[in-house]
Parts: sequence; C-alpha cells; structure tokens
Amino acid sequence: MRVLLVGGGGREHALAWKISQSERLTKLYVAPGNAGTGEVAENVNIRATDFEGLARFAAAGAIDMLVVGPEEPLVNGIRDYFEADGRFASLMIVGPGRAGARLEGSKDFAKGFMTRHGIPTAAYLAVTRENLAEGIAFLRRQRPPHVLKADGLAAGKGVLIVEDPDEAARELVLMLDGKFGEAGRRVVIEEFLRGIELSVFALTDGEGYKILGSAKDYKRAGEGDTGLNTGGMGAVSPVPFADEAFNRKVEERVVRPTVEGLRTEGIAYKGFIFFGLMNEGGEPRVIEYNVRLGDPETEVVVPRLKGDVLSLFEAMAAGDLSLAACEEDPRFCATVMLVAGGYPGPYGRGAEITGLPDTRGELVFHAGTAREGDRVVTSGGRVIAAGARGDTLEEALRGAYEVAGKIRFEGKNYRADIGNDLKRF
Repeated sequence: MRVLLVGGGGREHALAWKISQSERLTKLYVAPGNAGTGEVAENVNIRATDFEGLARFAAAGAIDMLVVGPEEPLVNGIRDYFEADGRFASLMIVGPGRAGARLEGSKDFAKGFMTRHGIPTAAYLAVTRENLAEGIAFLRRQRPPHVLKADGLAAGKGVLIVEDPDEAARELVLMLDGKFGEAGRRVVIEEFLRGIELSVFALTDGEGYKILGSAKDYKRAGEGDTGLNTGGMGAVSPVPFADEAFNRKVEERVVRPTVEGLRTEGIAYKGFIFFGLMNEGGEPRVIEYNVRLGDPETEVVVPRLKGDVLSLFEAMAAGDLSLAACEEDPRFCATVMLVAGGYPGPYGRGAEITGLPDTRGELVFHAGTAREGDRVVTSGGRVIAAGARGDTLEEALRGAYEVAGKIRFEGKNYRADIGNDLKRF
C-alpha cells in the first residue's frame, strides 16, 4: 500500500513511525514532513493546505491511502476536495469531510451538537456583535473565572480564561473586533469547569468506533502549570485517574452519543475524534472536540497501540471497523517536549541538534526540525518530543527524562515536572 501522510509535526512523526512498521506498507510519503519523518519515510515538499499540489502528487504516485494529521486541511475540506476528483474514487482517506470537521472548526456548532445529543458539557452562549449585551449579561451571571473561546480556528491561541468580569467584557469586545481575526467574530462564552483534564481518542467509520486510549497533556510553559499556554509541553498515557468506571461513563455518555449523533444528523465521518474532557468528581464533561489526534498526545497514545495501524485504517475506510482488532499496550508512555529558548514567545531557529544518534532505539519524535546537509537543526518552537515506555508511570517518566537529557541544542528548555501531579493516583 502506498500512503501519503499530510503534516509536519510531532504527531505526524509518531504516525509515520507507526505506519512504517506495517506489513501492508509499500511506500510512505510525508508532506511536508520534518527531519524525523525523513528517517522513516520520504518527505515531499508540499504544504498541508496545498490541496492541488497534494492531489497532483497523489495521482502521479498512485497513492492508495491519504492520512491527514493537522486540523486546518480538514476544516478547509481536504476530504471533500479529493472526493470531488474522479481520479480518487478508490482512495482511502483518514479524516472527516468539511461537515464533520465543524466539530473542531466551530465551537458554536460543537456546543450545539452536544446540547442536541445530550452530551455533558459546560453551559454556554454564542455571542456576536448583534447580541453583545446578552453576552455581557451572561458573563456577569457566571461564577469566575470566565472562559472566552473564538468560534473558529485560531492556531491554539483563541481561548482566554479571565478572572475579572469587567476585564472579560473588555476582552469579549476585543475578540469580536478582530483580536483573533475572523476566528473570533463569533465568541463562545462558557461556564468554567473545575476538575482535572484528560483527552480520549477514538477512530470511527461513522457506524462503529474503536477507543484508542487516553492521555493527559501539559499546556503551560512553566512548571506547576504556570506561564503562557503552549501547544503542549509533555503528555502521559494512560491516565491513572481514569479508571474502568470512569472510562465506561466516557464511552456511554460521550463517545457513543457523538458517533450516533453524527449519523443521526447525516454527517458521514471517517477519521479520528479527540474528546477533550474534564473529570469533575468522577463525572466526564466535554470541553472540546478535535477532529484529529492531539499533539503531543499522539506521541504517547500511538506507541501504546498494538497491531498493524494500516489494517485498522483499512477497516475504517471499508466501514468494517467494528470487526477490527484494536488493543492497547498496558504499559505507560510518557513524553517531554524539548522547546526552543523563548518559546512560546519569540525564539530562534537553525540551532544544531546533537545527541540524536544515541536515541535511535527510543521514542524520539521530531516536531520542529529540519535537515541542513548532514546536520539536523531546530525549525520551530516545539522541537522534539522525548519519550519512553515503562511498566509504571515513574519508570516511563524516568526514561523520558533520560532521553531528554541526551539531546542537546542551544537554548533547549523543557518542563521538569511532567506527570508529577499523577503520581498520587
């Protein structure tokens, strides 16, 4: 099977690493990829949003399966684009069409969907300039802190959590006036949920589904969950506090109703669903949907998947997912994100990365790297996810930090407390 994987971050390197192990694989391409994906696949210099370029390459390369990693091409309709082209009638695509991708592309649509299908979530109100007064009144009725979310995609920066109601009202106006561009022309105000966060991942063919595992990631730049929000500074899987009883509630109250709701609304959906959850005293409530795997959660969930992932994707494409085998490795997996100095603020690029040859047998996934001749250099804020597996959480974390210590580049930074809050469970 000839596979084209779209994307160029740590998520895509983890997926490429797993796909490359498949006996079904003939050739794997990654567009655009990074220095890490280039070790397990052939990189193709095509942007993830260049649908025309991707289609041209897929046709010329006789691609059998398209796996879409990032959210932007999904929300922009990459599946619809390929399905409308007669050359790709037999192409298997992992990722929903534009209609299904609204679960991530529009916070307002997602909240309405949850409400329609009885899926537990926070109280909310969608606000535009037209009902701004109603939005401010809603804010003042809520107990702080106040959660403001840009309706559309905002590169992970469209969520504000504000303590003071007057400041929240001012931020609401700024968002509606374009603080986050067109993504914030509609804002969802939400009740603040109190508890501990986790994510659950599933693959669905629109009828059946397979739950792929759970993970907890760490978004803040500083230790003790301080500092600015980032794309993620590390992750752990499975989540120790998500016991059998909690996971059963997640499946019965969240996963199954979501898949059934999509079918009821006539939305054909074949791909991943990311359920961002809050555990409130043992009760799951949905914070958000994503229509792809998370990053860096992929770097801990994918290594725990047993079996041939391409066989799983084939079953999804054929609508036979309920018959497919999907088993999790019982061991823990942890990853620590090595980031460039200054991230998530301004940071440099082009620093040489050394120590990588010592980690070939480890779970090292490149996120923001590039190859310059014989050198691997930094090319993004989040540079490398250093991971390890272990029979216990402590063993996995110790291994991840040992790997992190081997890798060197100027300005390297990382959190030293990933997973510490989970050791009490």
